[in-house]
Amino acid sequence: MSSPNEPLQPTPFEVVQPQPAQPAATAAPPREGMAPWVLPALGALLLLALLVIFWLPQRVAEPGAIAPPPAPASEATAAGEASATDQAAGPAAGKPAGADTSPWSDAQLGRLRKEAQDVLAELLDVQFALEERGVKLWAPERFAAVAELAAAGDELYRNREYQAATSRYQEGLAALQALQQDMPEVLARQLAQAGEALEAGDAEAAGEALDIAAAIDPDNAGLAGLRQRLAVLPQLLPLLAQAEAAERQGELAQAIAALEQAVALDPAHSGSEQSLQRLRAAYQEQRFNQAMSEGYAALDGKRFEEARQAFGRAAKLEPGSSEAASALQEVAAAATAHRLAGLKTRGLADEQAERWQAAVEAYEQAQKIDPNVLFAAEGLARSRDRARLDKQFRAAIEQPDRLADARVAAATEQLLQQAQKITPRGPLLAEQLQTLQRLLKQASTPVMVTLHSDQQTEVTVYKVARLGQFDQRELELRPGSYTAVGSRMGYRDVRVEFSVAAEGAPPAVTVVCTERI
Repeated sequence: MSSPNEPLQPTPFEVVQPQPAQPAATAAPPREGMAPWVLPALGALLLLALLVIFWLPQRVAEPGAIAPPPAPASEATAAGEASATDQAAGPAAGKPAGADTSPWSDAQLGRLRKEAQDVLAELLDVQFALEERGVKLWAPERFAAVAELAAAGDELYRNREYQAATSRYQEGLAALQALQQDMPEVLARQLAQAGEALEAGDAEAAGEALDIAAAIDPDNAGLAGLRQRLAVLPQLLPLLAQAEAAERQGELAQAIAALEQAVALDPAHSGSEQSLQRLRAAYQEQRFNQAMSEGYAALDGKRFEEARQAFGRAAKLEPGSSEAASALQEVAAAATAHRLAGLKTRGLADEQAERWQAAVEAYEQAQKIDPNVLFAAEGLARSRDRARLDKQFRAAIEQPDRLADARVAAATEQLLQQAQKITPRGPLLAEQLQTLQRLLKQASTPVMVTLHSDQQTEVTVYKVARLGQFDQRELELRPGSYTAVGSRMGYRDVRVEFSVAAEGAPPAVTVVCTERI
C-alpha cells in the first residue's frame, strides 16, 4: 500500500461519451501497483461504520427494556465525551430526545442501563429468598428501608440516571445481603427467646418466636423439641403452681412430687429441675433436723435405742455428717453410762438383799462393759466370798442328812465359826447361822434305832458297825441316812436304806436274807 502522504499520480483515461453520474461511494479504479485486497478492506470499513451508526443503537434498545428517557446533563457529563454544544442542546432547549446523541454516548447509556438491571436482578433474587425466610417477621423495618432504596433507584432509572440508580440498587442489595448474613444470629436469638418464654411460661411469646425460627430455617434440629415443650406447657404450668403452693405451706414432699411430674413432662425446663433439686435438698435438711430432734428427745428420756435409730436415720440422710456421728457417739456413751449405773444400783441392791450371787453377776457384767470401772472391782471383792459362803450354807440347810457324816459336820461347823465373825450381819445370814447351829446340834444328838433280824443273817450298818447275827439290836445313830446290809450263805444279800430324823419316832429296821441262790 502506498503512503498516505504520497502525491496522487494522474491516471490516464480515454474520452468517452458522458455517462450518468456514479454514486459517490463508487471507488475510483485502482491505481497501478495497488494491492488487490485494499478495495475489499475499504468496503468492510465502510460497512462497519454504517452498522455502528444505524444498527447498534437499535440493538441496545432491545424489546422489553425500559426505553431511556432524555439523558440529563449530569449523565452527559458522566459520559465525558459529549461536547459543550451537545449539552446545551439537551431537553432544556426543547429539542427532541436523542437529537444530538452519538452512537458512542448511546452505547455508554446502554451499558449503564444494563449494569443497573443486573444489580436489580440480583437484588430481587436476594429479596425473594429473604421473603421466603420470613424477613418481614423478623426485620420489617430494615426490609422496608431496602424497599425505599429500591424505589429511589427506580425513580432514577426512569430518569435515565442509570449510574445513580445502580448505586441505590447496590445499597439495597448490600442491606439485603447483610440481612442474609444476620439470619443465623436471628435464628439463634429466636430459639433462645422461645426457650426463655417457655421457662417463663409465656406460651404466646414462645409460639411467636418459634414461628419466626421456623420461617428462617424450617429444618432446624432444635425446633421439634421446642415445639414439643410448647405443646406440654399447658400441663406443666399447673404442676409448677401446685409445687409453689405446697412449698409455701411447708409441704415439701407434695411439692417435690409435683416437680417430679413436671420434670418428667419437660426434662429441658431448667426452672423445674432447679426447683426440684432445691426442694430435695431442703426436704433432706428438714428430715435430718427432725431426726436429730427426735434423737435428742429420746436421749433425754433415756430411750437409748430409739435415740440410736433416730440418729442413724440422720446419718443416712447426710452421709459424713459430723453432727450425726457425734450424736451417735453421745448416745453410745450415755447408754453405756446408764447401763453401768444400772448394774451398780442392781449390785448394791442385791448386796443389801444378801443376794450375793446376783450381785456377783451384776458386777461381772459391768466389768465386761468397762474392765476399768472401779465399783465393779470393789463389788466383786465384797460379793464373791459371801456368795460362796451363802451357797455352802444353802446346801447344808437344804440337805441336813449330810451332816450325819462327821467330816461334813466338822466342815460345816468350821464355816459356821467363820461366818459368825462377819459384820455387819444381814438378816439372811443371821437366820442361816441359827439354822445351821440347830441342824448341827440335831446332827450331833444320837437317836435310838431298833434293828430286827433272824439270828442267821449277818448284819452290817455302813460307816457305823458290823453287828453280826441277832434277833433284835438297838443302836444310837446320829440323824441322817444309813444303809444296812444282810448276808447269809446260800442266800442273796439284802440291802436296806433307812433315815434317822432328829425329831419324831425312830424307824424300825429289819434286815433278813430270804431269797435263796
